Amino acid sequence: QVQLVESGGGLVQPGGSLRLSCASSGRIFSEYLVSWYRQAPGKERELVATISRGGTTTYVDSVKGRFTIYRDNAWNAVYLQMNSLNPEDTAVYYCNSDNKFWGQGIQVTVSS
Repeated sequence: QVQLVESGGGLVQPGGSLRLSCASSGRIFSEYLVSWYRQAPGKERELVATISRGGTTTYVDSVKGRFTIYRDNAWNAVYLQMNSLNPEDTAVYYCNSDNKFWGQGIQVTVSS
């Protein structure tokens, strides 16, 4: 059984940084596409970033240059480093593996 667990969210001031983590049990992350999505109140879930099996990364335009998705195969984890956060980044962030499995989501709030 595959389980994904996100951590690292919280409250941060505009301009600050957070690093989200997604840990997997039952699945070796390096063998699959892993994505981060987010959903803000009243909005549809949005794809934020992906990292392919080969390490290719893609980002939604609104986070390019500010967010970085990367793997740590030793820890079987995928991270989302988020810098220069602004209030529009406030959302529940979800980890997804291979377009099949979802984490429970974690809140990120950017506010002064």
